[in-house]
Amino acid sequence: MQVATRDTPTVRPRSLAEIKQPVEDELIEFKRYFRDAMRSEVRILDLVTQYLFRQKGKRIRPVLVLLSAKACGSINESTFRAAALVELLHTATLVHDDVVDNADKRRSMYSVKALWKNRIAVLIGDFLLSKGLLLALEYEDYDLLQVVSGAVRRMSEGELLQIEKARKLDIDEKTYFKIISDKTASLISACTACGAVSVTDDPSVIERMRLFGEKLGLAFQIRDDLFDYGEKDVGKPLGLDIEDKKMTLPLIYSLQTADSTERRKILKLVRKSRKGKSEIRQISEFVKSKGGLDYARGKMNTLAEQASEMLGDLHHSEARDALESLVTYTVSRGR
Repeated sequence: MQVATRDTPTVRPRSLAEIKQPVEDELIEFKRYFRDAMRSEVRILDLVTQYLFRQKGKRIRPVLVLLSAKACGSINESTFRAAALVELLHTATLVHDDVVDNADKRRSMYSVKALWKNRIAVLIGDFLLSKGLLLALEYEDYDLLQVVSGAVRRMSEGELLQIEKARKLDIDEKTYFKIISDKTASLISACTACGAVSVTDDPSVIERMRLFGEKLGLAFQIRDDLFDYGEKDVGKPLGLDIEDKKMTLPLIYSLQTADSTERRKILKLVRKSRKGKSEIRQISEFVKSKGGLDYARGKMNTLAEQASEMLGDLHHSEARDALESLVTYTVSRGR
């Protein structure tokens, strides 16, 4: 597989639909598992969970579980439970995030928080998380439970660390990678590890797939951060991270290379609770002029190459090829 080194991919990235093709049939089966796992005899719970089920997302996390399992062995019932478990967890975190962020919409649809208010949204998130854990316990999928429980812990720690650091704006590059590793990469690595766990007990294969997901997750988050600085909008409002005082890699690097006067000036703008378009533009132009975007792209592409290397020892298959293409898709999306 070839991974782009700068802005332009060396080969045409496959579409997400093409990447999903090796597990197309299994995705249909997964949807049944996921729908059944969300059901409840309590009317309001069933009403809300079915509303969530009808929301059409990319389902990239179940795809990762299924492709990882197929690349390492043969998909089985444990694989479908693993995919349902991680998607239940992911959905729970999204419902909770909308409460924390006071968000009324997600993917152009009203959030649970907007339609049913905070109290119900928090309880729905708790319900989904418990359903996932009980699903694993019911079938004694203890290895899956251990992987996913670790991801839940890391996601919580990453979110709290970011909140703590945002107050002082003292995030350095090491801390940034700790935050995005816990907040984003932990769940993606849980997906790839769970896929492997469901089909093999070889610890070296499982660890390699976990590392693949970790590297992919880090590259994914850096790519997402780059959209904040005037790159093509793919659903994330431009300047949102700047508005929210989030210290992402392009800004962190740029501040490190600036002199003390310039650094103080930019940090003063970042600290402002309300920023106008001109102030966001100033910060964005500062980052571009200091090479922050190029630096972040370089880190992203290095991580993408490292992710692809993790797949090198797997037998050649359509599923492995799809995972390799997913790496290219991750760093190329929005271009």
